[in-house]
Amino acid sequence: MDDSMNIDEGNGAVRRKGRLHRTAGGQGTSDPNEQSYDTLEATQTKDGDGKAARSVEGWIVMVTNVHEEATEDDLHDRFSDYGEILNLHLNLDRRTGYVKGYALVEYATYSDALSAIEQANGSTLLEQVLQCDFAFVRPPPTGPRRKQGGRQGRGRSASPGRR
Repeated sequence: MDDSMNIDEGNGAVRRKGRLHRTAGGQGTSDPNEQSYDTLEATQTKDGDGKAARSVEGWIVMVTNVHEEATEDDLHDRFSDYGEILNLHLNLDRRTGYVKGYALVEYATYSDALSAIEQANGSTLLEQVLQCDFAFVRPPPTGPRRKQGGRQGRGRSASPGRR
């Protein structure tokens, strides 16, 4: 593999290849800990039980308990009051042609998505009560942290039935 191959040149210098060894104008470094990576914002949800995760383009609200005869126009009219809608997915059942019962509404800003969740949650659309929440939520870490690796430090197998 050329990506990680070290090539000795005649003058004793080592030429390195691969994306971690770019040297043209400081566009790379050989230390993976010094790499800069894109991150997505994470914000506390309204209940405080986890963090709402942003999708690639915006904040996605999952709407459940959607009536089977609802249309995209019905949902767009309802949810456009809370902010500019980037994208709206209303999935249909291939066999029956009716709505599956949920929709995904994408907003550009967190505040628009949060206002849609707070105001549309519990409202009715075609005689059904809508339930709204963030589609991507990262729960907070719970419990003690476990060490990665082999045995648990007792010197024997972790299998409970064998002794």
